[in-house]
Amino acid sequence: MTTPPRATVYRWDDLPRDHPMAMLARRRIIGEKVMISEVFLQRGCDVPSHHHANEQFAVVLSGCVRFGLGEAGGSDHRFIDAKAGAVVHLPPDVHHSAHAVEDSLLLDIFSPSSEATGVDRVQHRA
Repeated sequence: MTTPPRATVYRWDDLPRDHPMAMLARRRIIGEKVMISEVFLQRGCDVPSHHHANEQFAVVLSGCVRFGLGEAGGSDHRFIDAKAGAVVHLPPDVHHSAHAVEDSLLLDIFSPSSEATGVDRVQHRA
């Protein structure tokens, strides 16, 4: 007999935090099809331009993050300042960077889930 899947409840404060780059702290829950990350960027943190096969939603909970969207030097490259309440949708393979204008807290949602998405290290697996 197959055991049916079970719901799991997590508390961010109970999850391990990692620091994949300077001035960035993160906690992750990696599911079968979706990954969610709580990301804290200290003011001045620069996430270099990168892209990945995952679709991503960056939900800004507090602070202000300047996103570079599109390939640097390309005709579609632009910058936007995303403040609390903004949601930035990044389709698969869209180049993007981030600069924390202020201390900022984000929720990053990735699909499909992946343990490597540019600045990632292996973390908590659901």
